Amino acid sequence: MPEEAVIRFGCDAMLGGLARWLRAAGYDASWRVDISDPELIQLCAREGRVLLTSDTGILHYRLVRDGRIPALFLPHRANLQEQLTLVLNQLELPLREPRCMSCGGQLQEVARDQVRERVPVRSFTWLERFWECQRCGKVFWHGTHWQRITERLHQAVTH
Repeated sequence: MPEEAVIRFGCDAMLGGLARWLRAAGYDASWRVDISDPELIQLCAREGRVLLTSDTGILHYRLVRDGRIPALFLPHRANLQEQLTLVLNQLELPLREPRCMSCGGQLQEVARDQVRERVPVRSFTWLERFWECQRCGKVFWHGTHWQRITERLHQAVTH
C-alpha cells in the first residue's frame, strides 16, 4: 500500500501515549502537548488526518461536527491499552512496520558499524540489526523490550 494511502492521525493533547503506540503499530500519529483545538482541527484538515480525541468540546467545532474531518472519540475512562485497541479495531487497522515512537518518522535499517557509538555496549554486542529514524535520527533495535511491545500491539488487534 503506498504511504499516502495509509491512514494518518492527529491526536489531541491528552493522547500523547496513544500517539506513541500508534507509531509503534506503524501509523503516522501527530501529537503536541501544546496544540490548541483549532490548530489540531486545521492540521487534520490540511493533512487529511483522522482526529483522535478525548475532549468532547472539540466535537462541537463545525468541521468535526459535520463530519468534514473524520474523528474518533475515546472515552476518558479508557486506559492506554483500551484506547489502542479501540482505534485499531474500530478502524480495522493491521499492524505495520513500526515508526519512530518519539517523532513518528520512518525507520530505515542501518549498518551495525554506523551506530556503534550510539548504542549501549551491552546491546551492541548481542544484536545484529539496527534502525534509524529518518526524521530525528534516533536509533532503534529489537532488544528485550521489543517482545513486550509486540505482545501489547498483538493484544490490541486481537480483541
